[in-house]
Amino acid sequence: MAPTALSLSVLNALSPAAFAAHFAGVLEHSPHYAAQVAAGRPFDTPEALAQAFAQAARSGSPAETLTLIRAHPDLAGKAALAGDLTPESAHEQASAGLDRLTPEEYAEFQALNAAYHRRFAMPYVVCVREQTKASIFEGARRRLTHTPEQERGAALHEIGRIARLRVLDLIHSQEQP
Repeated sequence: MAPTALSLSVLNALSPAAFAAHFAGVLEHSPHYAAQVAAGRPFDTPEALAQAFAQAARSGSPAETLTLIRAHPDLAGKAALAGDLTPESAHEQASAGLDRLTPEEYAEFQALNAAYHRRFAMPYVVCVREQTKASIFEGARRRLTHTPEQERGAALHEIGRIARLRVLDLIHSQEQP
């Protein structure tokens, strides 16, 4: 179950451990980034907080950023079928209809995921909440033409977009009196 949304002023006043726990699911299987972001408080706006997560995702070494990218599940992959996605990923994949694929669409996703892993040794990462099924398929086909360096950059950009939406989900849009 997702944490309750809190106001920005409450979030800025939380202990570092409580802040990190609240935002632990923002970057897939990488709660240590929330502790890193906590050190940058106070944040003036929800967008500034979301930007801090995107910056944290890009701030690691090449090995660390690759580990973060690889922490993301394949779209409509084995983890989804087995029910092993994080709650955030399960909700996001369902929002794009990836939990309701036809057998033909599922087969195409499996082929695209396999091609993607062969070419880049990492999953295809996209902010599915901002996409349709068709645009996700098209994006995967297009991004298979990237160089490995371009694709790591594209994946980190998408991780920043995912993090932004997840952060905004965890913040009240208005301050409470």
